[in-house]
Amino acid sequence: MSDGGLAEGIRIDVVRLHETWMELVFPRQRTAVHKVLGKWKPRTRGDRVKYRVWGALGVPIVVALYPLLLVGFAVRFNARRFDSATAKLGLIGVVVLTALLWGGLTALARVRLAFDGFVAVGVASAVAVVSAGLAVAFTRLGGRITTVVFGYPFAMNAVFLPPVVAALYDPSLSGVLERSEALAIFLLDNLLYVYGINDYLRASFSLEGIGVVLMWVGIATPLGWLLGFVVTLADLIRPRSDDGQDAPQRTTPEQ
Repeated sequence: MSDGGLAEGIRIDVVRLHETWMELVFPRQRTAVHKVLGKWKPRTRGDRVKYRVWGALGVPIVVALYPLLLVGFAVRFNARRFDSATAKLGLIGVVVLTALLWGGLTALARVRLAFDGFVAVGVASAVAVVSAGLAVAFTRLGGRITTVVFGYPFAMNAVFLPPVVAALYDPSLSGVLERSEALAIFLLDNLLYVYGINDYLRASFSLEGIGVVLMWVGIATPLGWLLGFVVTLADLIRPRSDDGQDAPQRTTPEQ
């Protein structure tokens, strides 16, 4: 893409993002040329003041959301391929494939770990398989809200849970636990310090055993919500085109 095309794409996305903000309060802000009514504009002085104030408030919101919008485009690009694969495999196919994947990890744990480690990895793998099936079910059977609230978090837990449990018992994976501890310290000191949440978590949980598992469940779930949100934002600002390409929607007479 040329620099001019990139700049135009950014401009279109930013304008569409700000128009979406404006439409939270005022009607017909996201307009296209072929729409008969056109874009709503304030007529009275009071409406003009409210319109300008709300527009000004939207500027920092747009600045904050635009990086997330870019992440949403990237996540959606890969999510489409996942959706295509799950559509071909179906619910049963996804469950079987996940069972083969984490079943292989469980078999490896039987060779490398003591019996209690093998059992723990097996249980985590079974939970991951169920989570993968639920992720597909919520994505296929539910709407947008159901997909974001349930589908994405279940998918994240299906990915994270077995490796984390395996790391609790396999010394060769001790780096996972070290990074988990560093991540926990960062989250407690920088994000969860409000209202004494970090003090409560430090007093109630130790970062070992089930505490590590709960920590990663606590990370995977909101991470799934975040990914679902940015994909939803990408769909809202730059709707999916019929040919599957993430191209900016230009306001031309023929679309």
